[in-house]
Amino acid sequence: MLSTSENQSQDTPCPSRNLCKIKPLMWLIVSVIIVLADQISKWLVVEHVIHPALYGENGSSFFQWYSNPLQITQNVAIHITSFFNIVMAWNTGVSFSMFSQIGDWGPYILTAIALGITLIFCYWLMRTKHTVYAFGYALVIGGAIGNIIDRLRFGAVIDFLDIHAYGYHWPAFNVADCAVVTGIGLLIIVSLSFDLNIKGRYRSLRKTK
Repeated sequence: MLSTSENQSQDTPCPSRNLCKIKPLMWLIVSVIIVLADQISKWLVVEHVIHPALYGENGSSFFQWYSNPLQITQNVAIHITSFFNIVMAWNTGVSFSMFSQIGDWGPYILTAIALGITLIFCYWLMRTKHTVYAFGYALVIGGAIGNIIDRLRFGAVIDFLDIHAYGYHWPAFNVADCAVVTGIGLLIIVSLSFDLNIKGRYRSLRKTK
């Protein structure tokens, strides 16, 4: 749906010149920022929030964590507010812990799928002429790569954000998940708006005939 709607939207005038004729490669900077934000946030939480809670002292530096990461397996929940916790969760599934029970080959299968999807979004990013689409693609690419890095390093993804209410906990997630969901949501909204715009113009043309 996204690619079809985008192809249709490229034939429609943009609301602003700034939304057209962008350089797709520049949007990979957004993806890099997302990857850095995701990995740095995971390091900060693991080594400077979870580690002190368990061992009474801060953990390693960012580069030490990358070269020799400490895999914390204990279940840890640090209460921040009445509806938000910082937790230590290893997700062997995809975003928000979906498909986390698919066996030992799960991490490899999900990594391959994530790489394939990332390449598809990179292809769309190279072809798009619209800032909104490019921004959405860049968010998804950055988030996917952030979680792929975890799978290659640990065999699972580090999740640490826990939102809950009335005893119900939303599956733990991370910065990369937020980027993926935001990007997909943005692409869906923009695609639907373009579809509605095209249908509205078509009806207007029929009325004038």
